[in-house]
Amino acid sequence: MEQIVTIQHCQSVHHTNGMLGSWTDWDLTELGREQARRIAERLAAELAGQSVKIFSSDLKRAAQTAAPLAAKLGVEIEYRQELRERNLGEAVGQSVAWLKGHMTPEHTIDDKMFPSAHSRRQVWQGLASLCLDVVGRPEDTVVLVSHGETLGIWGLLWLQMEPEAMERCLIWGSAGGVSRFEIEPDGRRRISRISDPSYMR
Repeated sequence: MEQIVTIQHCQSVHHTNGMLGSWTDWDLTELGREQARRIAERLAAELAGQSVKIFSSDLKRAAQTAAPLAAKLGVEIEYRQELRERNLGEAVGQSVAWLKGHMTPEHTIDDKMFPSAHSRRQVWQGLASLCLDVVGRPEDTVVLVSHGETLGIWGLLWLQMEPEAMERCLIWGSAGGVSRFEIEPDGRRRISRISDPSYMR
């Protein structure tokens, strides 16, 4: 593997209606579908001639973002729950306003907003397992299609920081942002691009 490309899913219905994402299974908006098409056009051209593996969250907004690129490259998508947005338990299916009025504040990476929610450490642990699979892949490029907070945690994990780093710093992208992660010949890990929105233009 020479590089990892991540794509934060494009505009979703929950970006426009005041509802939470989390494990609620929203579709992309019409604009989101057009954004995904544009990303696919440009990335497919950049990756032409390379062997590519695509992993995606199995939630519809991520799967619909990954689908045009997979079709352009002629490869199948492998869906992984580790790439889902964080499960917010009792807040799933609720509005952002409801969340703000009912959540328990999180002070550490082991805290949970709700009793059945996942902590940030749990997301980290799932991604750590996936990272081992990704780094060992034989393809030239691995593409990960996921969600904002999950990809922010991925960035810290890629830099081999400790999970507790999530209490001090944060990497946050935007819908449709494309990032690149590379391994130098001496083994050092590099992030060469963070949440680049130009692929949608």
